[in-house]
Amino acid sequence: MTEPVKASATQVRPGARNKRLGPALTRYRVMAYVTGSFLLLLTLEIVVKYGFRGGQPWLGDWIAIIHGWIYVVYLVTVVDLWSKLRWRLGRLLALLLAGVVPLLSFFAEHRTTAEVRDIMAAQGEGRGETTLAA
Repeated sequence: MTEPVKASATQVRPGARNKRLGPALTRYRVMAYVTGSFLLLLTLEIVVKYGFRGGQPWLGDWIAIIHGWIYVVYLVTVVDLWSKLRWRLGRLLALLLAGVVPLLSFFAEHRTTAEVRDIMAAQGEGRGETTLAA
């Protein structure tokens, strides 16, 4: 007999059962790190550009453009994971905002990964699906 899963504020809704979460989690994790890294680079560019160079680009305006496109891909991966887990709308909005607040995507990724892995373990999907280190 299996133990019941503890209820939490982000407990997965019943419709999320029997979905393969591992690949969606991996895509989300990769994009959270890439988005967060480019956001930090963009923040550094803005600080140097307006704080030390009088509005002249330091590395170039291409960083903002690349971050924008990466953020779009991040949005798709967040919506994919969110729809598989059937979390509440507030959780979706929090994850979407994590891609525009420096450093927040790293913290959100860590928390989300832990929760999804717990859900996967409760569903018997296993931990072998994700390739990034915890």
